[in-house]
Amino acid sequence: MVHLVLRNDPQPGPATFVIQCLYVLPIFDLYSEGFSHLIISALRRFLKMETSTWDSLEAKDLASQLFIDVVGGSVNHDERIVEKILEAFDIHLPNIDKVMCLSAKNDCRFDTAKKFVEQYIFGLIESQSYMTAVTLLEHFSIRQSGQSFLLSMIESKQLKAADKWATFMGKPMLCVLVQEYFDRNMLKNAYEIIQKNNLQHEFPNVYHKYKESSLKKLAEKGCWDVAEARTNSNRQLLEYLVYLAMEAGYSEKVDELCDRYSLEGFLNANVPEASLLHSRFLHLSELVVEGVVWVDEVNALHNATSCIEGCKVVGLDCEWKPNYVKGSKPNKVSIMQIASDKMVFIFDLIKLFNDIPDVLDDSLTRILQSPRILKLGYNFQCDMKQLAHSYEELECFKHYEMLLDIQNVFKEPRGGLSGLAKKILGVGLNKTRRNSNWEQRPLTQNQLEYAALDAAVLIHIFRHVHGHSQTAEGEGHRKLEWKSCIVSHMDNIKKSKKGSKK
Repeated sequence: MVHLVLRNDPQPGPATFVIQCLYVLPIFDLYSEGFSHLIISALRRFLKMETSTWDSLEAKDLASQLFIDVVGGSVNHDERIVEKILEAFDIHLPNIDKVMCLSAKNDCRFDTAKKFVEQYIFGLIESQSYMTAVTLLEHFSIRQSGQSFLLSMIESKQLKAADKWATFMGKPMLCVLVQEYFDRNMLKNAYEIIQKNNLQHEFPNVYHKYKESSLKKLAEKGCWDVAEARTNSNRQLLEYLVYLAMEAGYSEKVDELCDRYSLEGFLNANVPEASLLHSRFLHLSELVVEGVVWVDEVNALHNATSCIEGCKVVGLDCEWKPNYVKGSKPNKVSIMQIASDKMVFIFDLIKLFNDIPDVLDDSLTRILQSPRILKLGYNFQCDMKQLAHSYEELECFKHYEMLLDIQNVFKEPRGGLSGLAKKILGVGLNKTRRNSNWEQRPLTQNQLEYAALDAAVLIHIFRHVHGHSQTAEGEGHRKLEWKSCIVSHMDNIKKSKKGSKK
């Protein structure tokens, strides 16, 4: 609508009309800023579409006077409006100097306008409005000693303003900025400045430092395939990735990378001591688990189901192959782990579903929907949704009863199950194999141990919860109300009167 008004040729002209409006708009108080942005944006759109700008010269002088009045305090406008006025009307120091000379009617020099503008910008800097200050310095081409100014912006975490200022000042200031980022271990910021401004020759080591930092973060998340792709087959980065795998005790990934990229010589010279690797994480043998049973055919399924039905408490987990393609569907859940006090059963869901779907459905229904078995999980309700999505034909994953989510009992904000295990049991879990290929058959021994451990550790954490809830009242500690966290999802299933929803 404002654009239409401007096209209807307001007098004395569209640009002048906007300036007059900007003088009036401060009376709208809180609404002034919104209206001001609106009409300036409309004018900019109008000027792009219309060739006739016969009032632009007069409007430029009026806009310069408006800028002087705003800076002088006689008209109240936000600094962002000032920035837009300067850009929309293309006002520079000569325009301001001209208006100042006309109003003073005496001898004036060019630097009068410059000093006037600088004083305004210094005020913005003092109030830490760094981005607006930098924008105006660039707009008026005012260059001044900038290193201390740059450090102030970095320390105030106004990094976009610091980048903009350094870019305006040129290569020497950009090099200072990169060095500051590097010294503060802000490797991503340093890397982006180097890439954007072709400073690779000046900072040859920052690229590898940043890449190594990126690989380490991916390795900590267990995203080894993504990390390998990010190396772009660079031998130095591949060697670093192998070192990370060795540090994490991910021996099969070490072998895989060394075979694929012929890194055997590097491997022989850089193997960490095995004792250091094994001391960092919880191991299956420490949980007194008698065995891990792979279940992929009918007899093994019957035996596992019979054993699990005799348990009062079991731990549940599942795994699937990661899909790193953004926006694509997740892969089908590959395995499901069910742990008792002494055994862990690992169900090959893909094979069992393909071979004996009805038997699998019946067996898991008896387990998941049993009101006599307390089932422990960690964020397992999300896993159940993934299971139901993966095997839509099965009924067993659509309903469950007596599920206790350990995450809800402790409400740990960080560290996941590994962080919780470290807090409760004193040592965390090795999560490096979390995003490995769970569809390969056979799974490696390390994959089997990883999968079994995630289910078995839940039993041991629950023992702590159960023991704490029984002794807390006498010891004066906070009682862990785990029973209130038990959930069921039994919609559309006929239940007895005793089987009311939790």
